[in-house]
Amino acid sequence: MPSRTEVIETTATKVGAELALRGIGSDERVVITIEQEQELVPGRRESRVRVVAVGLSDEDIDRLVKQAQQEVAPRAG
Repeated sequence: MPSRTEVIETTATKVGAELALRGIGSDERVVITIEQEQELVPGRRESRVRVVAVGLSDEDIDRLVKQAQQEVAPRAG
């Protein structure tokens, strides 16, 4: 049986749901092609990979950024 190609455009979060909608089981093989948008801040994606690799979550990152902003804010004025 020949393979069938279908293009699904969605976010990474919704990939599983999109596959389930099409009746694709969790044990079936699929090929996913990733087309990343141009980064607004070059290097951000690679930096995030490193931060996540040491065990920090998005919430941890947000908290650290806000903390740094508060520490700098008094000096900026």
